[in-house]
Amino acid sequence: MKTGIIIVDHGSRRDESNRLLERVAEAFAGRFEGRYEVVEPAHMELAEPSIATAYGRCVARGATRVVVCPFFLGPGKHWTQDIPGLTAAAALEHPGTKYHVAQTLGLDDLILDLLDKRASHCVENAYLCEVCRGTSRSGEAGEANAECRMMNAESKAH
Repeated sequence: MKTGIIIVDHGSRRDESNRLLERVAEAFAGRFEGRYEVVEPAHMELAEPSIATAYGRCVARGATRVVVCPFFLGPGKHWTQDIPGLTAAAALEHPGTKYHVAQTLGLDDLILDLLDKRASHCVENAYLCEVCRGTSRSGEAGEANAECRMMNAESKAH
């Protein structure tokens, strides 16, 4: 029996965010190719592939068991209701398959290590790294702070 893995995020109107999940799924598939024969990305909403599409792709590739792995930190409504409901509906279209929705990423030493890695990158680059330089994320003076002030003014107006 082949096992399919679906890595699912919320989905975004930003293509860049949706493509990130595709890269996560590709990297996961590459790293664990000996363990999981089939890996597919999915978005809960706002973008394709949906959970139903990804489930169908897993089955088409020979999977009879599917593990849906939420790419979410906490066990909110998406994990407790939305993802299980969407997965159950997808499974109904593929009799003879079984599925399970895995835990969210949650609190884990690996998450703590990743937070440290991100914070250390900021510190080691004197708070002006190539990822954030010139944006409101950097906290540098000038246009970035002006952008932030403008966003705050807009949010207060609403």
